[in-house]
Amino acid sequence: MRIEEFNALSDAEVAAALRACVDIDSWVTELASGRPYDDTSQLLDAGRAQVVGWATADVEAALADHPRIGERAAPGSATADHSKNEQAGVDPGDRDLAERLRDGNARYEERFDRIYLVRAKGRSGAEMLALLEQRLDNDPVTELEVTRQQLGEIALLRLADLIDADLIETDLEVAP
Repeated sequence: MRIEEFNALSDAEVAAALRACVDIDSWVTELASGRPYDDTSQLLDAGRAQVVGWATADVEAALADHPRIGERAAPGSATADHSKNEQAGVDPGDRDLAERLRDGNARYEERFDRIYLVRAKGRSGAEMLALLEQRLDNDPVTELEVTRQQLGEIALLRLADLIDADLIETDLEVAP
C-alpha cells in the first residue's frame, strides 16, 4: 500500500497491520498515533526510533509469535506469512542444516532462555547457522541487545513491505 493508504486506515486496521510487523504495544501505538506521515521515509524513521526504547519485556513478549529458525510459524499467527517468506533461505530438504539448526536452537534456548532470533530475510540457512554459532559466545546482556536489534530489523523490513518501500542494508541499522 502507499503511504496515503496507510495514513487513511482506521485505527483498528493500522494497529493490526503494525502488529503483524512486530507485536509490541508501544511501537504500534506510537506509529499509529503519528499519522499522517508525509512519506515512507518519515514512517520508517519513526519505526526505527521506537526500536531504541524497547524494554526487555517488550522484546521477550514479541518473540512469542516468532518460530525457531528452520521451523515454520503456526498457521494463522500474525507473523506466519512473513516468516514463511523470510526463512526462504533455509532449504527444507537440507537435513544436515536442519539438524544443525535444531541443535543450535536448543543450545541457544538453554543458554539464553528464549528462542534464537535473527533477521532471516536475505540470508541463507548457512549464514543464519553461522550467526547462531557466533552468538552462542555472547554474554546475556550483549545477546539481549543483539536480539533487540534483530527484532528491530525484522520489524522495519515488514513495515517497508507493508508500505511497498525498498530498503537497503543501511536502512536497517538500529541504534544500540
